[in-house]
Amino acid sequence: MKAILVLNAGSSSLKFALYPLNGDVAAAPAVSGQVEGIGASPEVTLRTAEGQRIQQHVPTQGSQGEQHRDALNHVFALLNEHSPALDIVAAGHRVVHGGEHYSAPTRLDEAVLRTLDTFVPLAPLHQPHNLRAVRAVAGLMPEVPQVGCFDTAFHRTQPAVAQAFALPRKYSAEGVKRYGFHGLSYDYVARQLPAVIGERAQGAVVIAHLGNGASMCALRDGKSVASTMGFTAVEGLMMGTRTGSLDPGVMLYLMEQKGLDAKALTNLLYKESGLLGVSGISQDMRTLLASDAPEAAEAVELFCYRIARELGSLAAAAGGLDALVFTGGIGEHAAPVRARVAELAAWMGVNIDAAANADHARRIDTADSRVAVAVVPTNEERMIARYTAQVLGL
Repeated sequence: MKAILVLNAGSSSLKFALYPLNGDVAAAPAVSGQVEGIGASPEVTLRTAEGQRIQQHVPTQGSQGEQHRDALNHVFALLNEHSPALDIVAAGHRVVHGGEHYSAPTRLDEAVLRTLDTFVPLAPLHQPHNLRAVRAVAGLMPEVPQVGCFDTAFHRTQPAVAQAFALPRKYSAEGVKRYGFHGLSYDYVARQLPAVIGERAQGAVVIAHLGNGASMCALRDGKSVASTMGFTAVEGLMMGTRTGSLDPGVMLYLMEQKGLDAKALTNLLYKESGLLGVSGISQDMRTLLASDAPEAAEAVELFCYRIARELGSLAAAAGGLDALVFTGGIGEHAAPVRARVAELAAWMGVNIDAAANADHARRIDTADSRVAVAVVPTNEERMIARYTAQVLGL
């Protein structure tokens, strides 16, 4: 049977999934898993649809780029071993930044990759590794067509005013604008909403994608009208290790008074701040919720406070609030975070049922809540597989 390989490559990880094709993309992958620890001591975990779980060390050597290639080789060997009847006919990739050039999934070739290379400074934690995986597959399976699915594409429906910065026009003309991210997640969740919240799905909806990377998006008629992330994936909400929105004057102060250069500032903004920086304990919400340390509680409270602040802003952009939807690792699994956000947003008519919230039910609003509140698991990988099949006519 034909199948689509989906890859989501990070700096030290590689998520993969193999979706069978039988008239349509299968609802669940035949095989999925991830490689973690690339650049150190990589380990692969593979799960089959039948429930089999395999964990192995990945033998690698050389540079990080070579380790990505070795990890892919190892993954392909495992896929052949555990899914020999599946024939990989296409590969779909998550690519974080498509810039102004790419507002829809696109077949990838070297000319497209060269353009995408120019967006690396806009998404330094993700873009280089996304593209490295594409080139690795091209080297290992040159006959297999590849499709890039962009996290920024979903937000191209935003009005011009929502994309603009108050900068001199010459910079806007060069592409310095708000792009937004997590688009594949928002796209998938938005398609599930009619079955979950009915006609409210076409109204004013705010989706909170909460994980190590966190953002929120306002939708109207199922389309993005505003988002918390902007030119890069560091704006907006407080995240696992990222600051979220920060007064630019703070950065000027750190440069002028503390001597931080661009490299040090990048490290501070992307890797040392957020939940990790505020708590001094961990970037993992599970660890912080289980901790008795006051610093952990302060980090969680700031995380929730920023969500509630942005919720008000996005409701203004959407012209109201008919529904609030939680997704992502924290959004789907951290009931205390959802409860605190709802408490802070009670003035907007958000009221949740404590028992339903604790059970991670699909709908968690009370009968008298003016706002529908839902928990909808995201599935970026299946979205990528569906787009890949669509672009290639499979």
